Amino acid sequence: MYVPNGLARAMVRFKPSAFAGTFVALLMASMIMTACGILLSTGQSASVPPGRYAGAPVVATADQRAYFTTGSGEQRAEKSVALPDTARLDNSLVAKAGSVPGVARAVPDISFPVRTDETAATGHNWGSTAFTDTTLTSGTAPRTGQVVTTAEAATGDRITLDTPAGERDFTVSGTASGPPAYWFADTQAQQLSGHPGQVEAIAIFPKPGISPDALAGQVGEALGDRAEIYTGDARAAAEDTGLASAKSVLTGLGGSFGVIAAMVAVFTAAGTVALSVGQRRREFALLRAIGATPRQIRRTVAAEALLVAPAAALLGCLPGVALAHWWFSQLRDKGAIPQAVNLNVSWIALAIAVGTTLLTALCAGYLAARRPAKTKPGLALAESAIERLRPGWIRTPLGLAAVVGGALLARTASHETGADAANLAMGVVMSFMVAVALLGPLIARACASLFGLPLRAAGAPGTLAAANSRTHSRRLASAITPIILAMSFSAVLVFLHSSTDRATEDQRRAGITASQVITAPPGAPGLPSDAVARAASVHGVDTAVGITRTSVLFPAVGEGLATASAQGFTGTGANLAKVENPGVRTGSLAALEPGTVALGTSLADRANVSVGKRIELTLPDGTKSDPTVVATYDRGLGLSDVTLSQADLTPHVTNPAPALVLTSGAPNAATGLATVGKVTDAGGFATEQVLGEKVGAWSNFTMAAVLGGFAAVAAANTLVMTVLDRRRELKVLGLIGTTRRQTLRMIRWEALLVTGIGIVLGTAIALAALIPMTKGLTGETPYIPPLVYGSFAGGILVLGLAATSLPARAALRRGPSQKSA
Repeated sequence: MYVPNGLARAMVRFKPSAFAGTFVALLMASMIMTACGILLSTGQSASVPPGRYAGAPVVATADQRAYFTTGSGEQRAEKSVALPDTARLDNSLVAKAGSVPGVARAVPDISFPVRTDETAATGHNWGSTAFTDTTLTSGTAPRTGQVVTTAEAATGDRITLDTPAGERDFTVSGTASGPPAYWFADTQAQQLSGHPGQVEAIAIFPKPGISPDALAGQVGEALGDRAEIYTGDARAAAEDTGLASAKSVLTGLGGSFGVIAAMVAVFTAAGTVALSVGQRRREFALLRAIGATPRQIRRTVAAEALLVAPAAALLGCLPGVALAHWWFSQLRDKGAIPQAVNLNVSWIALAIAVGTTLLTALCAGYLAARRPAKTKPGLALAESAIERLRPGWIRTPLGLAAVVGGALLARTASHETGADAANLAMGVVMSFMVAVALLGPLIARACASLFGLPLRAAGAPGTLAAANSRTHSRRLASAITPIILAMSFSAVLVFLHSSTDRATEDQRRAGITASQVITAPPGAPGLPSDAVARAASVHGVDTAVGITRTSVLFPAVGEGLATASAQGFTGTGANLAKVENPGVRTGSLAALEPGTVALGTSLADRANVSVGKRIELTLPDGTKSDPTVVATYDRGLGLSDVTLSQADLTPHVTNPAPALVLTSGAPNAATGLATVGKVTDAGGFATEQVLGEKVGAWSNFTMAAVLGGFAAVAAANTLVMTVLDRRRELKVLGLIGTTRRQTLRMIRWEALLVTGIGIVLGTAIALAALIPMTKGLTGETPYIPPLVYGSFAGGILVLGLAATSLPARAALRRGPSQKSA
């Protein structure tokens, strides 16, 4: 390990301003890597204590994942994806589990949604009270046609409840304490759940002297691969606590986004360290001239990194932990993470952030010190006076290879759809960013020559700004790179969402042709199960179609199982065609009936199926199905990628009640439909959906803000460093007669040139990724809101002007006196 030497300590002590920019860049790199690492570690270790199954020593549920195989030979691997809904166990397994030696008894658990006109609750079988703390406060246990409730009711009252099996009347046999819930006789609970012969879980009690862990293995062998067995804290995974979704969100943020953020942090920090070393080339040249060896120069740079980087990395962990806490609390407040999950501030995440920051500083410093260390002592001072113009023989070929790679990825992505296009598009961004980092001086010189031409019309300050930028291309490249980073990544994250939103809204507006759209009123527990029948009975209504929203899995070629949005519809395909126009490309909606399916063209292409062929679908609860494709359509993004009969969907979802009802008929029918739910026209419904989806886009905008903000501050930091390094140059300008106003105008023109180049190149890189990405996801070109783009560009311009003008004014105040005009 390098040991800090006296020369390095002296440089840091007597010239702290030369290291201030490096310190800030490394601190911010540590901050963002710490935050992402903490979120990732939390996603991997997140857990919640068992709730409903706390009283059941062993719990058996159906496997809630679907499995598929990818690759072949040595590359063959089994992967899985979470099911969209709940998979259930066959009721016969309850007796099988109960017959295992060591089992005292096995109790089935049945849960399903129940609603009244005012509230939503959950229904259970009375037998499940064996492992919960539910006790009667009055009355008796329910029998067929009876119910025990926590609602305000008296024994003998008649109440009407809406269940997955339809609306039923029940007699209250007793009351219990606790949150809103209803208990039914075990046999009737199975019928009301909509899944007769199936149970959500089996609670298993061991005989005295037998441990739950030992019993779990025996039960697992008896039930086979059809069941998952849980004990201890793992029992929480058997409940629908949202834990799996939370782990996915946190892992995605800390992992996928964290990798991108870490690369951006390393890019900017390494560039700042290299800039700091390059700014002191005269000092290193002097050391070489008086006899310092190359090894001593490299050791000095490494020692400087060991003096500055550890402190910056450790201090960066503090705001990184604060950022992770804020981000985590926001996700929890928005319901993406269960309240019982706590943030895990792992020392491993902190150590990785600190280690990566230190390694970045060492590597960047070493690479930047190679040239001054190799310079011959007799030529060192002469070469340090001017900037080298010839391109590097290593970085230039690598940079050109990155350009070619990015172009090939962009071309490939333009021919892909869905997730493949999105994944390749992020590779396009990274490839071009590597190219910019490697070819920065060449790109900067070319852009300065091109964009500098208009500056000559601005008089002497503009001409001088153009000449400076062209001559000092390496300094210019250091300032441009973080601006490109800020512009390109923020634009991709924000404008991908705006493009998807725009395409979804357009398709939804064109796809829903119903006269009225009925949804649940605000605060209501949802539409009643008989909403379609009630809407159809209203005078003036010709057609009423209920729509249920869910997801299914399908085999995407080259991807394995992929998730697709799905809608189930009531009635006939001909009726559906009266209220929806999905833009049928092949086949006909009229042919839709049980056993058939209509697909969005994008999904049909990914699955390589067409009209007349069968497609293997995995329904929400994991059941396999192979319906015949009878139509393909273009507006899958705005409606759903898969459309199938509600009869095929109902047995495989927890709640088959319609999410909305579409009706056609006379406009005055809306008055009568108001008794069913909230009534809007198709345009109003589309607007409401867009507003609701914007709430769900919070994570995208937050990621853009974190990444763009980090890169913007890094850009400002670099600009300040470049201006402060030019104090000698500014003094010389004053000595030869340049006025203070002329000097400031020159600095402002340079700032406009730097930010303009960064905006243009950042936009070009963003478009290179966005065009294939949006083409694959929406089939359309990107939608870039002018005001949002203008705010991005304007913010970068203001940032560039402030980061150059303020330090320039400070430098001029300390320099020789200059006339104002």
